[in-house]
This record gives sequence, C-alpha cells and structure tokens, in this order.
Amino acid sequence: MKSKVAIARNKDVEKAIPDALNLIDGLSELFEAKHVAIKPNDTWASSDDLTACTRADSVRATIQYVKRYNPKKITVTGGAGAAETDEVFNLLGIDKVISEEKVEFFDHNKPPFKAVKLEYGPQKEVMVNPKVFEYDTLVSLAQHKVHGTATVTLTMKNIAMSYPAADYYGHPRYTQKHPHNFFKDMHGFIDGMLMKFPIDLGIIVGHPAMIEKGPIGGKTFESELVIVSKDFVAADSVGAKIIGKDFVKHLVDAEKLGLGTASLSDIEIVGISLDEAIRIFNENAKKAK
Repeated sequence: MKSKVAIARNKDVEKAIPDALNLIDGLSELFEAKHVAIKPNDTWASSDDLTACTRADSVRATIQYVKRYNPKKITVTGGAGAAETDEVFNLLGIDKVISEEKVEFFDHNKPPFKAVKLEYGPQKEVMVNPKVFEYDTLVSLAQHKVHGTATVTLTMKNIAMSYPAADYYGHPRYTQKHPHNFFKDMHGFIDGMLMKFPIDLGIIVGHPAMIEKGPIGGKTFESELVIVSKDFVAADSVGAKIIGKDFVKHLVDAEKLGLGTASLSDIEIVGISLDEAIRIFNENAKKAK
C-alpha cells in the first residue's frame, strides 16, 4: 500500500491545515484519548524577524483540530536551538494560544536530562529530557524551508535537531557546551534520531515558506500550501520536491532504514496534485519581493 500525503491550498492557514488533515484517514487512532504533543518550529526569533518559526495561528489550528478527537492531553512541546524557548514562544504569540486553548507547554531544553542510545549516525547517545517519552502521539508542525546543511528543514529535522537539550549542549547547539557530533553528519544524525523518536503525524506549513537560504534569513513568502502525512518521510519527500530539492540524503537513507517512503512513485498524493503544488509554490515565490 502506498503512503498517503495530502496537500491543501488556502490563503488562510487556519483553513488550510484542517483541509489537509481531513484528507488523511485514521486520525482518531492517533488522537482519541491520547497524550498528543505538538512540536512547532521554534529555532530562533526576534521582535524584527519571526520568519524562521511556526506562526501562532498554525499552532492554534492544529490544537483545535486535535481537540475534535477528545485527546487525553495536548502539550505544545518546544526546544529552541538558538534562543530560549519561552522567549521565542512569547515573540510568536504561541504562549497566548497555549493559554487561550488551555493546553500545556513544555520546554524539553530544560533538565532533567537522560542519556539515550542512538543506533545510527555519528552520535552514539544523546541527552534529552525524559518527558518526551511520555507522549503517545508526536505531531511535527514544521515550516517549509531549505537548510544549508540538511538541504531541507521539514518534519524530521524539526524533531531531530530540537530534542537534544540545548541547556546541555548550548544555545545554539554548535557552541558545544558539551561535545557532540550532530554536525559531523547531520543527515545521519537526523535519521538516527528519528529511529528513536518517530513522528506520528507530519505537517508542513508554508506560512511562511523559506527559500534560497535557511533555516534563518532566507527569502520568505506565503506559499498557501499545507502538506500532511502519517508517513513523515513521505511528507518531507513531497515537501522537498515542491521546494525544488530532488535529492535529500537523510530522506533517501530513511527509506532504506525502513522509516518511511521517500520514492515519489510509491506515494499517493491526495488533494492538490504534486505538479499543481509545485506551480503554486513557484508562482507565489516569484510574487515575493
């Protein structure tokens, strides 16, 4: 059976997210009576630049959709790489959404820390907050962006480079407060992390999308697209193709490792077709300054 990826288009992200999710079967199994964690992209933000992160309305739309299934608990879990998570959430207005929606907030950059063995990649173990193991369902709510090292920063990187506790490794993590090999082979590290911390539902949002340079400081624009799949490798493969990346090493290797489907010929796309999504993405990119 082919992996299913849904693509929806709407200028209003609070309509685009549920439109895409409505095209995916079996969500009750992920949400009903479950502790659902939603992980937005929260790498870095300032009062002058919010473009690298997931916007508050995207988080709100995701929370409200999950609530339809009567989850046991919803936690918005964060781990900013180059800043303090609570400060980033405050700048983005995500803290206000968390309060208004009466869900929980957790910063997995903070102690206590637990060493977790990794079976693949350049890092043999990683320090994480053990609370991340308490989630029944992990939703990676990622931005549609390119990345200078990882090629793309979509649902997989959103988890892999956030779960390693920045209070332990440093803000940003490349400062190496404690030594690590994350950047020696980032593609391998991403795959090793996702073997240990698989995503149950991947959501990629082009609100905004970022091209040319990333994960911070690139050209941003509203793509009007949302990509969703229960197969996070498939979601990222479709996202990579739309953003113009035909080869992403950690996606190809993830398929070989059995993490999901990277081959587009083995992916069923519902909603907007892939060719139409590429056309919309490129058209909106050209309109941007």
